[in-house]
Amino acid sequence: MPKFYRTEINKTEWEVPEKYQVLTPVGSGAYGQVCSAMDTEHNVKVAIKKLARPFQSAVHAKRTYRELRMLKHMNHENIIGLLDVFHPGANNTLESFQQVYLVTHLMGADLNNIIRTQRLSDEHVQFLVYQILRGLKYIHSAGIIHRDLKPSNIAVNEDCELKILDFGLARPTENEMTGYVATRWYRAPEIMLNWMHYNQTVDIWSVGCIMAELLTGRTLFPGTDHIHQLNLIMEILGTPNDEFMAKISSESILTI
Repeated sequence: MPKFYRTEINKTEWEVPEKYQVLTPVGSGAYGQVCSAMDTEHNVKVAIKKLARPFQSAVHAKRTYRELRMLKHMNHENIIGLLDVFHPGANNTLESFQQVYLVTHLMGADLNNIIRTQRLSDEHVQFLVYQILRGLKYIHSAGIIHRDLKPSNIAVNEDCELKILDFGLARPTENEMTGYVATRWYRAPEIMLNWMHYNQTVDIWSVGCIMAELLTGRTLFPGTDHIHQLNLIMEILGTPNDEFMAKISSESILTI
């Protein structure tokens, strides 16, 4: 059993194995905090993600399970790899199993940082989108939909090598899917219209939104709410025809 030590990161207590030293905060979000660290056993820098409230509810527990399962089985150069997973409980009881940490490769920045700080050449955009699509092809070949592709979930290092992150919302394709998933600006219309039979094409929509943002430096559909988002999409793509509208069964959607 490895020895653990405690440290405070951004007013949050971390408890990690002694082999991980020099913890430095690099990001945070709704589902956890991320620190860079030095793995002294292998003399390499890594990223450690502390999952936020991993078992607080059934929804949180499912997300934790999905991310662990996906990362464990994904093995592709454009997918972030899982190097280690640990929890600091001294004994394997349910009460002590309240913290989960994931260790992955450390990447330099995410696409959101890059878009906000520099203008990319067409060649750079082409290479980045190519790598996103390579990673997606691998994910989709396993019958998995990522469902939360956005610039902040795509990491790039100094050599322009790209990896897709965050599989907490990813899941196998099923007959009926849940509606509230991807961040609104990158969410496909079929998800927003509560169509429960969507497939991997919702990820391709997200890639298109990301590519437009890489080219222009601006969010393509920066909707302030659900209705505004749909209006922005229809301003560019046009409105659905009567045949399509006749297939919509939701009364709330028809009144938009």
